[in-house]
Amino acid sequence: MAAVEEGLEPQLAAAEDAAEDATDTVDAGPAAPPLLAGNRLSLDLYPGGCQRLLHLCAQEPPQLLEVEFLQLSTHEDPQLLEATLARVAWSLPHLRSLVLKGGQRRNALGACLRGSLTTLPASLSGLARLVHLDLSFNSLETLPACVPRMCSLGALLLSHNQLSELPEALGALPSLTFLAVTHNRLRALPTALGALSTLQRLDLSENLLDTLPPEIGGLSSLAELSLASNRLQSLPASLAGLRSLRLLVLHSNLLASVPVGLARLPLLTRLDLRDNQLRDVPPELLDAPFVRLQGNPLGKALPDSHSPPGTPMVPEMPRLFLTSDLDSFPVTPQGCSVTLACGVRLQFPAGATATSVTIRYRLWLPEPRLVPLGPHDSLLSGVLELQPHGVAFQQEVSLWLLFVPPRSRRCREVVVRTLSDDSWSDLETRLEEEAPKRLWAHCQVPHFSWFLVVSRPVSNACLVPPEGTLLFSSGHPGVKITFPPGATEEPRHVRMQVVRMAGRELQALLQEPGASVSPLLCLSQSDPSSFLRPVTVQLPLPPGITGLSLDRSRLHLLYRAPPVATWDDITAQVALELTHLYARFQVTHFSWYWLWYTTKTCVGRLASKAWQRLRLHRVNLIALQRRRDPEQVLLQCLPRSKVDATLRRLLERYRGPEPSDTVEMFEGERFFAAFERGIDVDADRPDCVEGRVCFVFYSHLKNVKEVYVTSSLDRQAQAVRGQVSFYRGAVPDEVPEEAQAARQRKGADALWMATLPIKLPRLPRSEGTGHRASLSLAPLNLGDAETGFLTQSNLLSVAGRLGPDWPTVALHLGVSYQQLQRIRHEFRDDLDGQIRHMLFSWAERQAGQPGAVGLLVQALEQSDRQDVAEEVRAVLELGRHKYQDGIRRTSLAPRGLALPDPSESKSPEPAQA
Repeated sequence: MAAVEEGLEPQLAAAEDAAEDATDTVDAGPAAPPLLAGNRLSLDLYPGGCQRLLHLCAQEPPQLLEVEFLQLSTHEDPQLLEATLARVAWSLPHLRSLVLKGGQRRNALGACLRGSLTTLPASLSGLARLVHLDLSFNSLETLPACVPRMCSLGALLLSHNQLSELPEALGALPSLTFLAVTHNRLRALPTALGALSTLQRLDLSENLLDTLPPEIGGLSSLAELSLASNRLQSLPASLAGLRSLRLLVLHSNLLASVPVGLARLPLLTRLDLRDNQLRDVPPELLDAPFVRLQGNPLGKALPDSHSPPGTPMVPEMPRLFLTSDLDSFPVTPQGCSVTLACGVRLQFPAGATATSVTIRYRLWLPEPRLVPLGPHDSLLSGVLELQPHGVAFQQEVSLWLLFVPPRSRRCREVVVRTLSDDSWSDLETRLEEEAPKRLWAHCQVPHFSWFLVVSRPVSNACLVPPEGTLLFSSGHPGVKITFPPGATEEPRHVRMQVVRMAGRELQALLQEPGASVSPLLCLSQSDPSSFLRPVTVQLPLPPGITGLSLDRSRLHLLYRAPPVATWDDITAQVALELTHLYARFQVTHFSWYWLWYTTKTCVGRLASKAWQRLRLHRVNLIALQRRRDPEQVLLQCLPRSKVDATLRRLLERYRGPEPSDTVEMFEGERFFAAFERGIDVDADRPDCVEGRVCFVFYSHLKNVKEVYVTSSLDRQAQAVRGQVSFYRGAVPDEVPEEAQAARQRKGADALWMATLPIKLPRLPRSEGTGHRASLSLAPLNLGDAETGFLTQSNLLSVAGRLGPDWPTVALHLGVSYQQLQRIRHEFRDDLDGQIRHMLFSWAERQAGQPGAVGLLVQALEQSDRQDVAEEVRAVLELGRHKYQDGIRRTSLAPRGLALPDPSESKSPEPAQA
């Protein structure tokens, strides 16, 4: 040890001289941040951290002996860094957590830069109390020899280094519970790794491992094991002996098989085997709901192992997994398989592009100008934009879009809709089910544009030749169209959709027990001219009615020619042929047809109301306040059938008034929430217009937002009893004018839907002007104007949604385990305080740095909090819309960001939507 000190003596002397020169800088006035805070010494965010630490060691203040947490940046001169670390063991003998990380600086492309740390002084092995060591984002090529001698070490983080191997001595750490060595160059693991009997979490993803030692089965306490993105071709059978294992991640390897014993692990809740070379999987795993197998050639024949000499080797297709901070990726003529951070998957076959192409993507919030829906369609996903637009591929590209399963699939189908040649069309779509509530819409796309998933009535189409043909409905076999020979001179495309109306809805509308209607038939054609010969249409008679017993005076054939909203009774103008089950009639041009059986007069007007009822959704509006923070208000628009279940789930954390009375809304209808009577929205949210929070209602998507409110009234004198009112906005273009006019006739309150009370409790005098003032947090704005901001209010909303998942999110954000323990201790019995302190402390460190918002979204996704990640993306998208609108107003919008104008694009025909 004396020799070591002698060798470092010149460096220490020079460093101490430099530290003395920096004394004025360290203590430069009252605005300088304190270096010592209790038992914590944070030097990683300030320049010259090594000099500051040496200066403190030279002063030897009594508080220095009490320091247990030290954070120091490794973006320092290597000699100065080595000299500084040599003093740590002597000056900080009670150290429990040591964080020596790089990554605080970024290059021009935004990538984290590695620190200069290449080794550690041997004296650090004398830190007898050290339980947490973080050496991530450095330049380590071998593990420092002092590390395996730190007998109390419980967590060791070595990610983002240049390690090619781990020493056998690592197995001598008796207390190690967490080991992370991701993003290194490991090609093999030491056999002594299996001796770590206390190890609970092991992350070895993003390395070069091609085999695992059988001794890995000795990790008796291991609960989480990640080996993703390596080169593993097989797994040892000893993995089946990990009886404590709950999570096993093996995606993106070269596995051809897996041990059968994995299916019998008693505690396993997730097994990720995506994107391997698996062709044969044990049946127990195939049927297990916790196993993910996408991207494997299951069931395909094995390649011939005796290929003739000289047979060219087909290179393996590259696989890309994009993180949330990336919005583009390259595609070469070799092809590739890409998984976007939002869950969308694409596969470019070899030869799809003749040259290298950079693909860009963006997720847009659904709104009417980007969501072309037919009269009976429902939106099931967000809007995905893929660029460059219109560039044709030499081979079709496979696209998988994740969507919300529709509540009812009877006589309906799910399709991917895209913009092509200034008009929207539907692609042939195949559904793939990954889990009971996780479905993919798979389609082939010839070029890139905008894509979304919709649910529509079953659609059937055909090409009518001059010889005639027959068209059946696959959703309603009793509906068919007969085209006689000579009906057309040139082939023309025709399409039909059939929409069913529930009998109870009709009876409630007509208040007539015996009333009944047939399915609604929507017909369209590519040629607007009439047919040369009459075409025979067959419709089933209304339910409960037969041709032998019906009263013909009560049977009405109604006709509608879009875009006209009125229905005409044409019973007297056609010859209705009745059989026992069907009604047939002939027409020369296509439109919409509906059979009604009723005693009512003015059937056309009743049909207009009934058709409007087909498109309306009965919903309730709720406004709940968080129990621990009444200033956080949850607003949601729910289908009436989901209200009770949602309230049961929310009322553990929220409280508030009963839901509103049932109101009716159209798919794609805008509405607003306005806080009134002394209550205002506490932020300049991108989704606020004149102080009102904007919504667009889509029946199958989440219509929920959480906002923070404040009051200009004196809450120290008394509680504020305000309210939130919901008002209608613009309705979709396809809504009949008659329905819009009916709302206008209701008078001044036609746009009002509901009002719910909101109460902000009285504040004690000691709490200042607001509850959140006690947080004492400076205003924060993560991000930038072009990519979108997260304001302090947005972060508070995120904090309010994390709940008990916050430690997992914190670890993925780079917060050390020891920091988590300290936060738990300082805010014990206050879960919200723990979450807010963690999130805002991290945000303060990230303020002004590029990519911070992307890191947060990525951490949420890695923590299985996709719901919160989607809400963060929604806030960013709204902010980007505002930014782009401002750019457009000044005529600076780049061509690549041009949005389609619905008024210029061709709207789909109702029967083609």
